Amino acid sequence: MRLLHTMLRVGNLDHSIKFYTELLGMKVLRRQDYPDGKFTLAFVGYTDEREGTVIELTHNWDTGSYDLGAGFGHLAIEVEDAYAACDKIKAQGGTVVREAGPMKHGTTVIAFITDPDGYKIEFIQKKS
Repeated sequence: MRLLHTMLRVGNLDHSIKFYTELLGMKVLRRQDYPDGKFTLAFVGYTDEREGTVIELTHNWDTGSYDLGAGFGHLAIEVEDAYAACDKIKAQGGTVVREAGPMKHGTTVIAFITDPDGYKIEFIQKKS
């Protein structure tokens, strides 16, 4: 068994794809419209789906936004330099909600950003 993907419901698919591809450097792996169901699925990731876990962005055509609820935590992405990653996100118009720095009860350098729908994404700096 292996983890295939995490699904996020998004209000504006084009904005979400732009965020994940342009700000986070992922690639659109596949995209399919389902007119009978009035939704579109887009899969984005750093590697092919056969090689790693990806994100499924689900856009229901008649829904512009979602209540994120309290159960979902965040996605985590390893980065070389969390400080530089935050600077890049801010320079491209993204939102940093927790600046890079050591975690509260440890030494691992982390940061948090949000995507266009408000989902949190944690940057975890690669250990040397």
